[in-house]
Amino acid sequence: MKTKLLFTWCLCLLSISCLPVDKKDRYDAIYSGAAWFDQNNNEVNAHGACIVKEGGKYYLFGEYKSDTTNAFTGFSCYSSVDLKNWQFEKLVLSVQEDGLLGPERVGERVKVMKCPMTGEYVMYMHTDDMKYMDPHVGYATCSSINGDYKFQGELLHEGKYIRKWDLGTFQDHDGKGYLLTHEGFIYELADDYKSVVRIVVSDEAPGGESPAMFRKDGTYFWLFSNKTSWERNDNYYLTATSLEGPWNRKGNFAPEGTLTWNSQCSFVLPITTRSDTLYMYMGDRWSFPKQGSAATQVWQPITVRGDEMSIPEFYDNWSFDENGIWSAASLNLKSIKKETHKQGNWDTANDQFKSNDKGALITIPFTGEQVAIRGVTNNTSGYARVVLKNSRKEEVVNTIVDFYTKNEGITQNFVSPILELDKYILSIEVMGEHPAWSDKRKSDYGSTDNYIVIQDVLIR
Repeated sequence: MKTKLLFTWCLCLLSISCLPVDKKDRYDAIYSGAAWFDQNNNEVNAHGACIVKEGGKYYLFGEYKSDTTNAFTGFSCYSSVDLKNWQFEKLVLSVQEDGLLGPERVGERVKVMKCPMTGEYVMYMHTDDMKYMDPHVGYATCSSINGDYKFQGELLHEGKYIRKWDLGTFQDHDGKGYLLTHEGFIYELADDYKSVVRIVVSDEAPGGESPAMFRKDGTYFWLFSNKTSWERNDNYYLTATSLEGPWNRKGNFAPEGTLTWNSQCSFVLPITTRSDTLYMYMGDRWSFPKQGSAATQVWQPITVRGDEMSIPEFYDNWSFDENGIWSAASLNLKSIKKETHKQGNWDTANDQFKSNDKGALITIPFTGEQVAIRGVTNNTSGYARVVLKNSRKEEVVNTIVDFYTKNEGITQNFVSPILELDKYILSIEVMGEHPAWSDKRKSDYGSTDNYIVIQDVLIR
């Protein structure tokens, strides 16, 4: 796996691009596993997400996470015309005064669909108490896609609430809407999307969570992760030619041991282009407890052949054209690692910078438009504070980067937006903290140390 990731990095990052960059765009590719920054240079904070296209724009909805609590802080909405550059719209649903989404409650897995019958936008979410012992499916509505959603309470089936947590949604080609839940349940929604009329199938994926679904050429593909809390695992999928089944378990859709390229599935977006439909996998790379600043997105093109789907290779950066043809994107970058200035204890063996010394700092001055960090990630890695300042000593970016992965690899940890040509100073500081958590089964997950290992720093 380590060799494969290194090869992929070399293919995607170090090749030379001759394409000009449109200066109005801050990103020229879809980057996976590295934070994106909106028009205000804040991290795009939208997890357990979905995307709805409306009026020529893509609208991204997700959990607006905090670094200090797992309590619900709001659901965010971002917009984009190209899936690369994202503008923060606002929090479209905030903490309620009381009730299922009141203070010190959980709100997760937000999904939005436009109801064909009413024209309303209906939002679904998992609500719970902080111990995850009171699960409900709630819903909210709005007349505009990026307006203020009104929380309506519980989604009911035969007058009773649905005691499920991980959820997804699916809208079929005929406009019918469905709620998907963990363990493999499909609930058909009423025509107004505000209640459940029947259970289509149940218990099709025991132990499965974080469901997502798409349909291509008469085959339904149903994605799940395994239950390992926020830890990544090898996600898998089922197929059927009818939602009623029979459903066939097909196995993993990414190579075994890659842990679905270090992510957990959340949604599949069909991207309709001039001549084809591209299906984009959307997954989260969770980072507890720094969920707000350090958790990132993993978006990858899906290969579909008949009733088989796969994500056989990982692309740090990729893009697609108007005909739905996708390819690895090249960042025209060069190494500037030799210009590094060190403070604190850094081990420089093996042509790397390695430290777990809290406060250890490296700074790199450069002239350019974009900077990227390539690092070693493993189960002893921790958090780094990354700050980018311009020639006026203004902070352009100030963020936290998570170097932890369960299995060791070399990957793209940070990529700045494409900025004005200027003199910048990049600083990388060891925070002396690392991702670590326990679930309600008392299982422990995460890193065991605070190491930051910098393989290279590159600029455009």
